[in-house]
Amino acid sequence: MASLNVGSLGDYLREQRRSAQLSLRQLADAAGVSNPYLSQIERGLRKPSAEVLQQVAKALRISAETLYVRAGILDERERDELETRAVILADPSINEKQKQVLLQIYESFRKENGFDADTDRDTAEDGPRTAAGSGADQPSSPEV
Repeated sequence: MASLNVGSLGDYLREQRRSAQLSLRQLADAAGVSNPYLSQIERGLRKPSAEVLQQVAKALRISAETLYVRAGILDERERDELETRAVILADPSINEKQKQVLLQIYESFRKENGFDADTDRDTAEDGPRTAAGSGADQPSSPEV
């Protein structure tokens, strides 16, 4: 009855809910979904929509993209980046501002190495662009 990644999605959601020390009812209320529906998702009986996953992720304070990957909505090749973000967002030892700063630093390093949200799909197979390449990535300076 359950589709491919739904079981692991349910297990993951249950794990995250318990880590956040929330009851099923508390999470359902925070996410704006019914308690029985959330229970069915956790047991792998239902495959939630992207909108429901986003609401649950927000209530759990985790990355919605991580849930999308677990549910089979997003491509697997983005998993490493998403898991890195999820680990940062789920870390209880740092506050929200620190999490956002870490994510900004992470994103700046990715951009510096030729990966960003728009080019990830194009460069994932080819590897990052380097400064030693064609020079197309480097700004040209006017001659004086």
